[in-house]
Amino acid sequence: MSSSPFYRDADTPWTELGDGIRRKIVAHTPQLMSVLVQFDRGAVGTPHAHEVHDQIAYVVSGRFEAVIDGHKQVLQAGDAFVAVHGAQHGVVALDQGATLLDQFSPRRDDYL
Repeated sequence: MSSSPFYRDADTPWTELGDGIRRKIVAHTPQLMSVLVQFDRGAVGTPHAHEVHDQIAYVVSGRFEAVIDGHKQVLQAGDAFVAVHGAQHGVVALDQGATLLDQFSPRRDDYL
């Protein structure tokens, strides 16, 4: 588990990833990880697939154009997508500050 069982947003800085994308790790265990990912308008989450990680991305704010295995849809706050391991997926942020809450199983050790 993360060092504390509590997440305090104000105590957790954003990590700049470049190209208008930043993230905050909310919490994790070996089996599960939650990560906030914020995008500038027009920023692209380049299409990719995970070898072992299943992912659920919940739209916290803003709108995204999401593509999952060739199926495209615009998602807004309250919507989500599922990308099981092996599924090609990516997003384009349609609004400034659009934010996803990504859930990964198992944890993304490369983020730590």
